[in-house]
Amino acid sequence: MNVPILSAFYFGSVEHYRLLAKHPQVIIDVGEHYVRQSYRTRTSIVGPNGVQHLSVQVEHEHGHKLPMREVRISYAETWAQQHVHAIRSAYGKAPWTLHFMDGIEELLLQRHARLVDLDLATMRLVMRWLGLATEVLIRETYVQPEAGTLDLRNALHPKRPLPDGVTAARPYPQVFADRHGYQARMSIIDLLCNCGPQAAAILK
Repeated sequence: MNVPILSAFYFGSVEHYRLLAKHPQVIIDVGEHYVRQSYRTRTSIVGPNGVQHLSVQVEHEHGHKLPMREVRISYAETWAQQHVHAIRSAYGKAPWTLHFMDGIEELLLQRHARLVDLDLATMRLVMRWLGLATEVLIRETYVQPEAGTLDLRNALHPKRPLPDGVTAARPYPQVFADRHGYQARMSIIDLLCNCGPQAAAILK
């Protein structure tokens, strides 16, 4: 089975964690170049007004390419507190929010220095909640794709169709489905708050 090469991701979509559940080993490349408006800084939730995109603010000079490992988080704006508020508002009526919200809030308010530190912290927290034992290999220098790897660093993107090798999760209950219909490819936060202990089974 091919080993996926992934970018670091902020909480990540349900499909990210389907990959982690499916593969015994994945590679996270933190030596690749930072790309804006991607899962590296963005996750999507469903609130009373529909889909809401949450983005981490970073310090980045336009026109200068930086490896992910060097991208620093900006706290000039209160984005972390805004994310906590948005998640609480979106999932206040979801059945399992109380089990996860304190952990999400504690992590977000820690003021990580680098984007990769925040991204990897969200991944490890969620993997623990899901009971995933996937071996995660962190690579500090750019990974050259080779035979036996599945390069998803740019192919798995919130604005593009799912690439080959990545399958959508089956629909699951969402708290605002009666208002907005089922919303696919949401943050893993959406699956956890709506489905709790069933989340791991839905990923398979």
